[in-house]
Amino acid sequence: MAQATDDNPNINPIQAAQILEEIRALRQEVEAANQSTNAFNQKFGTYQKATQWVVQLAFSLIAVAAVTVIVSTVVGK
Repeated sequence: MAQATDDNPNINPIQAAQILEEIRALRQEVEAANQSTNAFNQKFGTYQKATQWVVQLAFSLIAVAAVTVIVSTVVGK
């Protein structure tokens, strides 16, 4: 279990300050990574929606073409 710096005789106040500074720097790096991850997730969501729209459009065009061929064959033109 971790002890407070006041209870640990091996850590002096300068070391404690350095450790806190490193923790702050790591926290900032993690926050920056979270922001870039959020931006990537937004871009990926947009790409996914656009891809889904294109697939739906393609299937709609295929269905219309199939119906057109069937109707023109049945009518005999």
